[in-house]
Amino acid sequence: MENPINLVMLVDDNDTDNFISRRIIEITKFAKHVEVKNSGKSALEYLEREQDNPSKLPDIIFLDINMPIVDGFVFLFEFEMFPDELKNKCKVVILSSSDNKRDIEKIVDNEHVIKFITKPLTDQALTEIKRLPQVAHVISQ
Repeated sequence: MENPINLVMLVDDNDTDNFISRRIIEITKFAKHVEVKNSGKSALEYLEREQDNPSKLPDIIFLDINMPIVDGFVFLFEFEMFPDELKNKCKVVILSSSDNKRDIEKIVDNEHVIKFITKPLTDQALTEIKRLPQVAHVISQ
């Protein structure tokens, strides 16, 4: 893919899913850098630590819903507390194996979620993400 995104973050407690997602992002050259976090908690800690350093903030966060302790819902609740600059930069894409309609409806209604994708991540899904208006402006910079 041309014009790669600078940084994406994978937030998933499943190492195999993270490996597959990272490889598809690398193979397609979707992003220059991939930051992998194995829990919602470690992802929130990273964002907290880097919130004043825009170049270290991900343009896209691929977020799993079902994780222990800090799941996708708790992550989004905590994400809401960050400054607007961070929330405006980091776009959230749900990457989940969940097909629970209530979960999907609840999470897609979140203003920071720009897309819901069912695992596994594919090159076609990445192409669709790049076409979203919320992402297209990042690529053209």
